[in-house]
Parts: sequence; C-alpha cells; structure tokens
Amino acid sequence: MRETNWTRRELMRLTGLGAVGMGLACTRSAWTGAPQPPKELWVYVGTYTSGQGEGIYLCRLDLATGALQQVGLTRGVVEPSFLAMDPMGRYLYAVNELTEFEGKPGGFVSAFRIHPQTRELTFINQQPTQGGAPCHLDVAANGRFVLVANYVGGTVSVLPVLPEGGLGAAVDVRRHEGSGPNTRRQEGPHAHQVVLDADNRHALVSDLGLDKIMLYRFDGEQGRLTPAEPAWVSTQPGSGPRHLTFHPNGRFAFGIHELSSTITAFAYDPRLGALEALQTVSALPGGFTGTSYGADIHVSPDGRFLYGSNRGHDSIVVHAIDSSGRLTYVEHVPTRGRWPRHFTLEPTGRYLLVANQRTHDIFCFQRDLETGRLTPVGEALKIPAPVCLLVAPPPV
Repeated sequence: MRETNWTRRELMRLTGLGAVGMGLACTRSAWTGAPQPPKELWVYVGTYTSGQGEGIYLCRLDLATGALQQVGLTRGVVEPSFLAMDPMGRYLYAVNELTEFEGKPGGFVSAFRIHPQTRELTFINQQPTQGGAPCHLDVAANGRFVLVANYVGGTVSVLPVLPEGGLGAAVDVRRHEGSGPNTRRQEGPHAHQVVLDADNRHALVSDLGLDKIMLYRFDGEQGRLTPAEPAWVSTQPGSGPRHLTFHPNGRFAFGIHELSSTITAFAYDPRLGALEALQTVSALPGGFTGTSYGADIHVSPDGRFLYGSNRGHDSIVVHAIDSSGRLTYVEHVPTRGRWPRHFTLEPTGRYLLVANQRTHDIFCFQRDLETGRLTPVGEALKIPAPVCLLVAPPPV
C-alpha cells in the first residue's frame, strides 16, 4: 500500500516562508497559498467497509497538542483502502479494493471533489482498474494521470484525469508474470504499490509475488509505462516487497518486505530509474519468534530517520539514516493497538499517526526531532478498520 515521503518537487518546510508546497501520504499533495504554518490539519481515513468501516472519514489534527478528532464521514464508498490526492489538493482518489466490478472481475477507483473550505467530498465518478483488489495508487505531478497497483493478477494501470477531476478509462495496463518461493503467498504476481519518483520520469512497482521491484519509464504526457533498463531489481527470495519510499534528496529509497519483515536501503539513480541495494536489516527486534508482517514505511521530512510498521509485533521500528543512505537502529515503539497497516508523518515532522486496523483506532505519537524517538500523546481516536491516512492541505 506514495506511501509517502516529501520530494524535491513539493518540499518546502513549514517555516512560514510564504506558500507551503508539500504533500503527504497515503500520497503526495501540494500545499499552496498558506502564509503561515497551520495550527491544525485535516486527515482523511480510508477503511475496510467489510471490517465495519462506513467509508472515508475526515478528522482534524491539532498541531499544538496532537489531538485527533473526527469531523466528517463520506458514506457509501466501498472498501476505500488507499487514498491519494492531486497535487493542487482539489481532488481525492480512492481505490475500491474489490475483485469484482459491475459483475465483471476487477476493482475500481472512485474520484471525489474536495470542498476547499470544509474538506467535504463530493463523488464525481469511478473507473475499473483492469485488475483485481487494487491496493495502492499515485497521482502524477502534473495531475493528469492516476497510476494504480492491482494485487490480484499483478497489473499496473494508468487512468487519465478528466478536466473536472473525474477519471477516464485506462490508457495503459502492464501485467507482471512469474511467481516466488512462498507457494501460498507468491503463487503469482501481486503488485502491492506503485510510486512515482520526484521527477515523475519513473514509476516503481513493488510486486510481493515476484520478489521484485519493477522499474518503468513514465510518459507524463501520454500516460504510458515502458520497462526501464534494467526492468527490475530483485529482493531476497521469499521476502515479498510491499512498499517503497524515497528519501527527500532523491538519491536513496527504502523498501519494506512483508513476508520477511526486513527493510532494504537502496541507492537510486533518477536518470535511469535504477535501484542498487546497499543494506538489508530486520524490521523486528532480535529474539522475536512470533508471526509478523512488514507493512508501511516512511522517511521523516528532514531525511534523518526511517520508520516502518510491523503487523503482529504491532510496533514502529525507527532507524537513523546516515549520509550514505545506510541505517542504524534506534528503537521499537508499540503502536498501542493491533495490526498497524498504515501510518503517516505529518509535514511539520512533529507527529506520527498510526492506523491500527484490528483494534479500530488511530494513535498519535510525538516525534523528537533530534533523536527520532516516538512518545505517545493523547487518547485513541476510534475509527472502524482504519487502513490509510492522508493529510490534506489546509483551507485557503
């Protein structure tokens, strides 16, 4: 399931320097027209409606205290398990993680218009994704295309954005082939995430079923994907790559692997769209013998620390990042709930929010900007089956 980090094209720190250009995850989004750092932020929460969720929830985060409050709900959205926003913060896109759409195999994506003041969502339209169980999506920097990863069948599709924010039929679909050594989980390809690099010249797709991160050149004018050279980088056999995030400097990337609960640091060549593994570390503490799966991964806005979530061990692992892109362990922090499928860092870097899917809650942690360590603050916000957190730009 861009589990995001900030990139060069959208990163201006919240220091009161005029317009703020940032985006946050589940994906990137631009902040414009904010003369001062905001006092509060709006957070969209994607849920599994099969797990008691009622749609897409809207919450408010108080940046003075870290308190999170539900303020709205868009009902009738089926399985909105991952969310993304266009670069101007005008439209929201949600995967509908289904294996059947209108009687035909496959899932779809729903498009919504965002009210500029209230942040309420108005449905525009939806389109099939040309694959089953779409689980991640990203929006091109020019706002003209939405890229979708489909878990079932291992396809990646590109949908054009229409003038009023709606979606057109897919203009390109890429289908992966192969399998991995884990016969239960890797019987075929399973595209789990598609993320564009800072220059929007390459799309990287983590395929859990193939133990590969597929590398594509992306044509931002036509919406076409072409295999890069090389066309993929392999991860350790049976690791199951799930999510990838970029360092703000664009020279490093970090991937978390679901099946092996490991994290790999990569050097990234933005000219070729190529990855080179530098180091692989465990996402779990030494001596842990239970069952756990790596889930989400993010870099702090200052680029100094890496965070990853563990479902089963139910923790956030923290690593420091050195100038070479290598990792040094800092700590494990319990998420105060079960099954942290997704988490996010808000753009000031002061707070980290964790969505615990199985205990139906979201917790806020304050982040020490010098050490990277996390401290829980406030009370849990109860949301049924939360699985994605997307910070919206403030109203203007």
